Amino acid sequence: MKKRAFGKTGFDTSDVGLGCWQLGGFCWGDVDEQKAFNILQSAVSNGVNFFDTADVYGEGRSETLIGEFLKECSDDVYVATKIGRFPTPGWPENFTRDVIKQHIEACIERMGLDVLDLVQLHCIPTEVMADGEVFDHLREFKDQGLIRDFGASVESLDEALMCIEQDGLASLQIIFNIFRRKPITALFDAAAARGTAIIARVPLASGLLSGKLSLDTQFPDNDHRKFNKDGELFNVGETFAGLPFEKGVEVSDRIRGLAPEGMSMAQMSLRWILDHDAVSVVIPGASRTDQVASNCAVSDIDPLSAELHKQLEDLYNAEVREHIRGPY
Repeated sequence: MKKRAFGKTGFDTSDVGLGCWQLGGFCWGDVDEQKAFNILQSAVSNGVNFFDTADVYGEGRSETLIGEFLKECSDDVYVATKIGRFPTPGWPENFTRDVIKQHIEACIERMGLDVLDLVQLHCIPTEVMADGEVFDHLREFKDQGLIRDFGASVESLDEALMCIEQDGLASLQIIFNIFRRKPITALFDAAAARGTAIIARVPLASGLLSGKLSLDTQFPDNDHRKFNKDGELFNVGETFAGLPFEKGVEVSDRIRGLAPEGMSMAQMSLRWILDHDAVSVVIPGASRTDQVASNCAVSDIDPLSAELHKQLEDLYNAEVREHIRGPY
């Protein structure tokens, strides 16, 4: 597994991390405890040293499982978590100094850590980020030693460009994949200039870019791909990257045929992300250990050809861009 500098933090992250939303046991169907541990162990065994989670994933379940795993793990793992969307006390109280501190301390307790490596604001309201007071609180908690660094997970490029101006911001987490290309021209140069790490989330567009979904695919009732496909519960961009499912399947079928020989569509999609030097780490989730191994293998795959990059860009411009919904 190759590594990249994680901004100015001094930490070198594995190219491929592990997104841990699915370990919460909600929004991705059921993942039992043993399966969760197997996934975490497979990730570490394949060279992953970066886990991304959030306090709201299963209302603490994802963090708790990670904490139990870390007790038995001899490898050093950098854990990035997110706060701001926990249901209690809820918005707007979640953004006050005291509640932010409570949530950080709860994350520390659930994972059995002394200090959090990275705390990210979890797609909180734009006006709260614009006010800037939440960043003052995070700087204070960094000075106090509760957190080593702080960042922001955002929904739109406008939010990203606003947050990147905050002093001390270590990272930005954004939706970036073959279907969502705007960061290339709108954000990456600014992030590189400031030494801000980029975490690429939703890399496979909720499975569309794995090439394994069809119009006949059925999702469990507790899977966001069923209950949020049109943004019924939260930002539609988090589900299928904001594309209508039918359109996403149509375009994915065309992309599948572009995958180089010996490379799965999912691997091509992840390699496309890693071909952008501004990306610090990509965080695909996994519901099986074989998915983890396949995702991690992408680190050692050669970059895609310039011709293939151009084909994918042309397809985006012709078939994808106008269909994306939600903040972008």
